[in-house]
Amino acid sequence: MLIGLARTSTLEQEAGLEAQRRALLAAGVGRLFEEQTSAVGPRPGLEQAIEWSREGDTLVVTDLSRISRSVPDFCRIQARLGQKGVEMRVLNLSLDTATPTGKLMLNLLASISQFEREMMLERQREGIAKAKAEKKYRGRAPTARAKTQQVKELAAAGMKKAAIAKELGIGVRSVFRILRPVIAANSRNIT
Repeated sequence: MLIGLARTSTLEQEAGLEAQRRALLAAGVGRLFEEQTSAVGPRPGLEQAIEWSREGDTLVVTDLSRISRSVPDFCRIQARLGQKGVEMRVLNLSLDTATPTGKLMLNLLASISQFEREMMLERQREGIAKAKAEKKYRGRAPTARAKTQQVKELAAAGMKKAAIAKELGIGVRSVFRILRPVIAANSRNIT
């Protein structure tokens, strides 16, 4: 069976997730797992896909960056799949680990992908350092802090934290961070 994995780094990348869904379904995946999280953090969709897979299955991704951002991580994922007898296919590269050449090419491309990411991060750090030196760097706008009052109002109205995050377009952790003092104050008042 073909098992698809679609991943975007943030919740705002809905169009990217939809494009991956279409490509994976067009490739014939029978089961699709999705996640909207960084490749370097916890990966619930990937974990579910690996757990669900059986010997003879193939895990399909649209792009190598959707499965991993580093060679060691890629090798760990590939080893876990290999232990279960599961192959991997990358659609945009037309590569499949079912062949020795496919395995070799995927490992080479994983190395190149990691190199590309490290170079991008290095350029980003250089740009930030230059902007700071020129006193032009302001950093990312604090979107969650600007919505503190709205978060508190929605929480007071009984809305769940995940729903608040989705409604306001901020992270669930930001909602927890904003509400932490409120929750602590309420627990002190109860006791």
